[in-house]
Amino acid sequence: MYLKALEIQGFKSFPDKTRLTFEKDITAIVGPNGSGKSNISDAILWVMGEQRSKTLRGGKMEDVIFGGTEKRPKMGFAQVSLVIDNTKRVFDTDSTEVMITRRYYRSGESEYYINRESVRLKDISEMLMDTGLGRDGYSVIGQGKISEVISSKGTDRRELFEEAAGISRYRYRKDESERKLMHTDENLVRINDKIDELKISLDPLKEQAETAKKYLLLRDELRKLEVSVWMETLDRLHERAQAVNEDWENARNTLETAQTELAELYSASETYSEKMREKDLEAETLRANLGEADVACAECESEIAVLDNSLKHNEERRAQLQTEIEEQGARAQALQSQITKRHERVAEISSELSDLEAKTQEILGAQSRNSEIDSSAKQGISELFSQKGEKQTALAHCSAVLTMLEDSAHELFEAEQKRGKENSETTSRRDELKVRLNKAALAYKEAKEKTDELGNVIEGYSMRMEGRESKVKALEEKLTKLTIELNSAKSRTSMLTEMEKEYEGYSLAVKTVMREHERGTLKGVHGPVANLVKTDDRFTLAIETALGGAMQSIIVDTQEQGKSAIEMLKRRDAGRATFLPIDTIRSYDLKNKPENESGYLGTAYELSRFDPKFSGIFSNLLSRTVVAETLADAVAMSKRNDNALRIVTLDGQMINAGGSMTGGSAAKNSGILSRANELKTLRAKLEELEAASQECGAKLAEASRELNSARYELQTAEFELKEALETLHLCESEKTQTQFVLGEAEKAIESFMAERTLALRRREENVKRLSDTKAEIGRLNAELAELDIKLELLSAKSEEHEARTRELAEKISALAEKRSSLVSESDTTLIAIKQLEEFLSNLTGDGETRLKAIETLDAENAAISESKEAISEKLTKNRSFADNIRSNIMKINALKLELEGKRTQSEKKAQDKNRELLDIERLCGSMEQKKLASEMEEKQIIDKLWDSYELSRTAAQGVRESVANMAEASKRINGIKREISSLGNPNIGAIEEYERISERYNFLSEQRDDVDKAKRELEKIIADITKEMKEIFLREFKVIDESFRNTFLELFGGGRAALILEDEEDVLNCGIEIKVQPPGKALSTLSLLSGGEMAFVAIALYFAIIKVRPTPFCIMDEIEAALDEANVDRFAHYLRGMTHKTQFIVITHRRGTMEESDMLYGVTMQERGVSQILSVDLEEAERTLGKQ
Repeated sequence: MYLKALEIQGFKSFPDKTRLTFEKDITAIVGPNGSGKSNISDAILWVMGEQRSKTLRGGKMEDVIFGGTEKRPKMGFAQVSLVIDNTKRVFDTDSTEVMITRRYYRSGESEYYINRESVRLKDISEMLMDTGLGRDGYSVIGQGKISEVISSKGTDRRELFEEAAGISRYRYRKDESERKLMHTDENLVRINDKIDELKISLDPLKEQAETAKKYLLLRDELRKLEVSVWMETLDRLHERAQAVNEDWENARNTLETAQTELAELYSASETYSEKMREKDLEAETLRANLGEADVACAECESEIAVLDNSLKHNEERRAQLQTEIEEQGARAQALQSQITKRHERVAEISSELSDLEAKTQEILGAQSRNSEIDSSAKQGISELFSQKGEKQTALAHCSAVLTMLEDSAHELFEAEQKRGKENSETTSRRDELKVRLNKAALAYKEAKEKTDELGNVIEGYSMRMEGRESKVKALEEKLTKLTIELNSAKSRTSMLTEMEKEYEGYSLAVKTVMREHERGTLKGVHGPVANLVKTDDRFTLAIETALGGAMQSIIVDTQEQGKSAIEMLKRRDAGRATFLPIDTIRSYDLKNKPENESGYLGTAYELSRFDPKFSGIFSNLLSRTVVAETLADAVAMSKRNDNALRIVTLDGQMINAGGSMTGGSAAKNSGILSRANELKTLRAKLEELEAASQECGAKLAEASRELNSARYELQTAEFELKEALETLHLCESEKTQTQFVLGEAEKAIESFMAERTLALRRREENVKRLSDTKAEIGRLNAELAELDIKLELLSAKSEEHEARTRELAEKISALAEKRSSLVSESDTTLIAIKQLEEFLSNLTGDGETRLKAIETLDAENAAISESKEAISEKLTKNRSFADNIRSNIMKINALKLELEGKRTQSEKKAQDKNRELLDIERLCGSMEQKKLASEMEEKQIIDKLWDSYELSRTAAQGVRESVANMAEASKRINGIKREISSLGNPNIGAIEEYERISERYNFLSEQRDDVDKAKRELEKIIADITKEMKEIFLREFKVIDESFRNTFLELFGGGRAALILEDEEDVLNCGIEIKVQPPGKALSTLSLLSGGEMAFVAIALYFAIIKVRPTPFCIMDEIEAALDEANVDRFAHYLRGMTHKTQFIVITHRRGTMEESDMLYGVTMQERGVSQILSVDLEEAERTLGKQ
């Protein structure tokens, strides 16, 4: 694994896209101070995750973005990409290359990518962990890192050693676990606090709940007993009423028979005097009136029977709906039970997944330990192979040198002959190259100016396109939102309009009258009161409350028109309605208005709006009612006016004249008047939304056109830039190549004379080197034989560890399959839970619909009862009229008896029959009284059923139980009432509240146990990690110490060095002391050394670490700046020796380092504030010069 390439764009002094390609060995980056060469190491550090702007030599993170120059605008973002070779699969990915990219915008947004896939910074940090790379690794070594190593504080060096020891990943896991432990402790404290709070309120609630349960049991028993006693009384009254009815029917039949016989007797008396005939005619007229009165009574009785039948039907339907609601409740409970079971299964799956994760982690740990041992063995093999390769290379080199030396004498002679000729040719070629260079420089300048111009144009187009894309997206979101609001408003308006059209909320009678009016069959109808009055939204609820039932009253022109409408309702059997004739109803003016009272807003009449022609009616309806702000204001106002006012509040509460109060909650927008106001508001809103939607649509179309235009312009400019860049690269290549060749030609001419002098010295050196080379070849052959034996032993050990690694991998794969199965089951269960919850929601909605149906039936029953009462009053009046007629007939008969003093026996019989008729009528009257008394008593019991328990007679049948002893039952009722009274005012809500808090208490207790368990597990994990970290750190520290001792010895050419833990009892937190003794000096600490010595010690330490734990590549930023020339040569030579394991990119200005490099990049700043890169392959250059 090595660094293949670096791409920079917009980072610090690199505004243009710049790519640096690296080879495996040593690449040097050179350039004058201020040219921006250190920005390359900053870029590498930044892309690997560095977040500290100070480390990047900036004040804030925005400073990494190119800030512009006099000729160039500032850029909007900075982007850096690292391309790393991954053929050995060091990173956990199948790709042979890994590209890490970081992008930062001036807005403060950051983006991270791995192989062009968006990731988190955390993902990059974890991938680079324990590889020596990353922001805290030792892959980027600058002068600041050197300062940290030679710092007087031993703790400043810990990060370096932890990364080198390979425990950074463990440190990260430990820190994560400690953070989780801290959060767990905090959660435990919060849970204990909540449990303590709940425990305080649990005991009092339990006592209240038990009292409430006792009250509910007593209340239910009382209800059953009272209903049963009342129903038993009703049954007895019904039996008695049936007997009275039968006697009354018999008496009525007898009466009719007697009347018939009496009529026959009257018709037989043809000899009556003229006066008697007149009386007979008068009696006949009265009898005819009596017949009409009886017919009217029969009609009333028939209507009452019909109404009783309707009431019975409604009660049966209400009982059916109630049963359906109870059934739905049972189904809802069953569904809830299924949902709970599935939730429990999801929790079980979660527990199983946790167990699997623990097993997986255990195996992974074993795999990691085995891999470390295997890695160590492989590292040993690799090192032996490396040593063998070095020996073989050295052997081949020596053989080549031997051959070369043998041919050297002849070659040196021929070379000297050629140099004279080549020198004259080089001089001629130099002159040609100067002319060619001038032309190439001019062409490059023109191409650069064009690419810069196009780059600025593209950046401008890009920013404009981004702005337009944002604008289009914003307009699309706005249009979508407007469309949703518009559709919602249209749907609501359509529904309310349909309700208005169908007179939804009005009684059947009102609907019937309005439909007949619309058909033209009823004249002079203006409509219901609610449709003809308006008010501000603030007063809507108050005016609705003030009008009450009058909202459904119908305004007509005249009393006759109201009468016609009533006749129509009677014919249709369409219910009852109240009519308000304009010609009869007079206005009303409230005297002594409480205008100065607190909270007074005016009379309901003053706060309403209507057609002036209805002012008399609305004055009559609303002038008696005062509107107040709040209920408190209304109560105070009523008291100060001796409870003489009718007052309503803005939230719909009412105080009646006399002091009674009506109130409670009211559904929002549920009234007819509220509906009209809402419809008006919705229509205005619809117009606004349609206009806004059209405007937004037009803007979106225009913005889309602008976006397409900008996209086309950008594509055109990018194509032009591509062509210009190709031209620029050709010019740059030509210019660079010409400069290089020209420079080499000039160097060749300059060195011609010097090389002639060296030629003689080389002949002498060749003889000596020939002898040394033969001896070296013998030594290398012996060492190679020894290395082959060591390699064979280590290879056998490595194969054993690889087999163990494969076995562990198979176990991990099996656990992963099981985890996948459990996750799939969990997902399926969660989907089923969602479906069950949706079905449960639908059941709840059906229940609410049935409850509303019950309310409608109750309202119809109330209207039917009201109609029945009115008809009963009419029946009583007709019977009274019939009684008066009968009384008159009796008087006429009495007069006839006086005139017929001497009538025949037949007249005597008629008199007897008339007396018999009177007895029967009296008997009928007595029976009617008994019948009325029974009906009245029955009505009182039915009223008590409704008033006490809201039960109809039919519904009460389902509640009643058999009563064996009425006296005992009445006694028990009184006893229950006393028990209920002794309980005071029980808190019914305490039952549910106790259950809720008890359930919460149990849940939190279980949660506390779970958190306690998690805490213990985290503490164990932290302890295990700490133990493992100690073992690894101590082991690796010893290896690094040994490596440091050897490296120091090699670099300094003698002396001693050591790494010492400041506190061996706390190896994971203590500082690390560096003790050194350069050759010829006493053992001392770093602070006593010179600046150059301290820097060389730090370099020795880094080399020692890299030897122990090689990093794939290492960037060194002028770390040898403080060394003298001799030490620079040592540094460069040692660096070369480490290239078999690590690739080095060195930022330097020291000649010795440059000479040892394989590739040379030059950083220049031809344009002020803008860095540019030039590259030279030194090996290629040497081959070119060799050919020349």
